[in-house]
Amino acid sequence: MLQLDGTSLTLEQLDAIAGGQAEVALAPSAARRVNASRAVVDRTASGDAPVYGVNTGFGALAETAIPRDQLGALQLNLLRSHAAGVGEPLPVRAVRASMALRANVLAKGFSGIRQETLELLIAMLNRGVHPVVPSRGSVGASGDLAPLAHLALVLVGEGSASVAGAPSVPGLEALRAAGLAPITLVSKEGLALINGTQPSTAVAALACVAAERLTRAADITAALSIDALRGSTAPFDPRIHEARPHAGQGTSAANILALMAGSLINKSHEHCGRVQDAYSLRCAAQVHGAARDALRFIHETLQIEANAGTDNPMVFGEAGDMVSGGNFHGAPVAIAADLLAIAVTHLATISERRSDRLVNPALSGLPPFLTTASGLQSGYMIAQVTAAALTSELKTLAHPASVDTISTSANKEDHVSMSMGAALKAERAMFNAARVVAVEVLCACQALDLLAPLTTSAPLQQVHACVRTMAPTLTDDRPPAPDIERIAAAIVDGSFERACGAEVK
Repeated sequence: MLQLDGTSLTLEQLDAIAGGQAEVALAPSAARRVNASRAVVDRTASGDAPVYGVNTGFGALAETAIPRDQLGALQLNLLRSHAAGVGEPLPVRAVRASMALRANVLAKGFSGIRQETLELLIAMLNRGVHPVVPSRGSVGASGDLAPLAHLALVLVGEGSASVAGAPSVPGLEALRAAGLAPITLVSKEGLALINGTQPSTAVAALACVAAERLTRAADITAALSIDALRGSTAPFDPRIHEARPHAGQGTSAANILALMAGSLINKSHEHCGRVQDAYSLRCAAQVHGAARDALRFIHETLQIEANAGTDNPMVFGEAGDMVSGGNFHGAPVAIAADLLAIAVTHLATISERRSDRLVNPALSGLPPFLTTASGLQSGYMIAQVTAAALTSELKTLAHPASVDTISTSANKEDHVSMSMGAALKAERAMFNAARVVAVEVLCACQALDLLAPLTTSAPLQQVHACVRTMAPTLTDDRPPAPDIERIAAAIVDGSFERACGAEVK
């Protein structure tokens, strides 16, 4: 049971929660903070001084005073009016991660929510009540308002949700099916539930964890391809990388060198006379390493955001203050997500070039398109075309969303982050890139089969054996699409990297 305390949630834990592998609970220390900040809101709501979101309207309506007897209705109307999202719903994993992140932020004690409302959100997560959250409609300031409003409506018995994977039903029905009862909102609670970057952070964080696995898989795949193309291990000599000490570059070089150690294929051409390999082989560590270093920054940024107070106004329980600010602005998430799309695009572009070399007999010295019956059969001709198509799309997805601000809410919210658009784009880029690398895996393993009886290294033989459980050796043409998807899924869930039996950092 993971305790949410608002300060220590990791992206790896978030990934486990998203996949249903972990339940959560509110930490006792967090409950004390939550109750202290709620006391401040109660005192404020009983007074006459205008405080944003407590007894005023929202956004451009912040100067409109709300009578005391309508403060609860104000919060319910906020959820209803802001549930304006459109498009396909977010995947359940992203919804679960959003719920966990929002609960974790509320646990910090800066929102003024009641503990019973927060406990209902946690209970929904643990019992598999997953709100239907449309993916489009957020500009990333004042946070992800529309997605979070759709999520929060289920707490009051409205909106719609699925329970334990069943088809979606009205929110009240979903709560009852899970043995839960809706809450009635009081002052500031609606705002506390929707002010923040949690959906865009959730999508970006899950993509980041998957992209880190993709980076390790890319090192393994590059080692397969370099060996299959009878490339040199000299470019991975540690002295080269010590002379240019980027951390990611050194890690990728060490991975590739270790994975290729003991290859009989490599030994067979050690005196072949080739002076230098193409960049897609020789510079693999430099390109993969740059992506690794970018992902390190992305991970750190999203880790901070996962444990950050993003409410407005902020409630400071110990001081008894409520202060308006702008922590809901998603600029850090948006820039990190844009960088993630760029990083995985580099992994894909160099991977596609290696796939092209593998299927091209003029460059590989292997049968055309990796089939011994070329002409009658097309082998992996179109699998490489698919990689090329995905790579071209990735170049478009790498265009930043975060620079495309637009004014909203009658010019009150005159600079927005587009963090949700950036995160959705990064997620799509990551999955495209995984499929590009999967094509390279297919091609490299087929090439190794064609080089028999020469064998690759022990770790790469284990990877090859794992791949063959998902995609048998290509002897007669068959649709490659299912093989690509199975291998891409193994890359994303980490089983591909575990197959080598060696530590890949």
